[in-house]
Amino acid sequence: MFGILYNFLIMPGLLFTAFVGLLSTWVDRKVTARIQWRVGPPLYQPFADILKLLGKETFVPNVHKLVFISAPLLPLIAVPIISTILWYLNINTYAGFTGDLIVVVLLLAVPSLAMMIGGSVSRNPLSALGVKREIRLLLAYEVPFVIAVSALAVKTGSILIGKLISYQFIHGMNIGSVSGAIAFFVSLMVAQAQLGFAPFESTEAEQEIEGGPLLEYSGYLLAAFKLTKAMMLYLLPVFLITFFLGGIDTYTLRGALLFILKYFIVLAVIVLIKNTNPRIRVDQAVRFFWGPVTVLAVIGFVLAMMGR
Repeated sequence: MFGILYNFLIMPGLLFTAFVGLLSTWVDRKVTARIQWRVGPPLYQPFADILKLLGKETFVPNVHKLVFISAPLLPLIAVPIISTILWYLNINTYAGFTGDLIVVVLLLAVPSLAMMIGGSVSRNPLSALGVKREIRLLLAYEVPFVIAVSALAVKTGSILIGKLISYQFIHGMNIGSVSGAIAFFVSLMVAQAQLGFAPFESTEAEQEIEGGPLLEYSGYLLAAFKLTKAMMLYLLPVFLITFFLGGIDTYTLRGALLFILKYFIVLAVIVLIKNTNPRIRVDQAVRFFWGPVTVLAVIGFVLAMMGR
């Protein structure tokens, strides 16, 4: 019991995910600043921002308080669970449970669902508009994402994450095959949308709807949402590395350094996409995901069935 609590709360769960996520946020802000010919924030700035929000007054509007307060706390449970599962199965590939892949895919939707719940109950018209955008975006990217993940399951013949990792130890990284490369691209686009990064940042577009679903949140509740986004910036590259880039080797120094290199490459690609693309409208995002991205995902699925 103590071991489970340690894994969830400390390493590789809540504290570790939050710490690395905030460091990744600093990398994102620093690189973005350099691209824009600015100095950028100091290393401690993401941590200071969270601490500052924790010290501010938390205003709860006259709404259903239990739902309003619990919504931002739900992802702080779901994200560490995903992190713990991925790390544990990278270390012990035979220790998974039936359908763990499905569980991880479902839990990845919790941050978006929590934002929808919180924005809906706040009764703010701008928040409601942000929620509508988030719903449309979620429905758009989940379709190709499920198809892309299903292609991996077909290729390896299992819905166990441990077997997906073991398959790469034997046959090489999934991204090395045509179907795997297609599924990686689809998943990368979905990760960009899940993070709310450009070009898919219409849900929280501050220039248009002043933060959207998060408009009525303040204090520690807003800090919870901000921390969740930072944790997702760490978690999604780990997800992509686990499923497409050979997994995580924690047994050797070379393997650990290789994982760090993979992580920073994936993070750099995400930040590069964010800083080189303008924000698109949510209807354009829906057409993008239901159009070319879904077509690519289906092609990848068919190729996976053919063993390619």
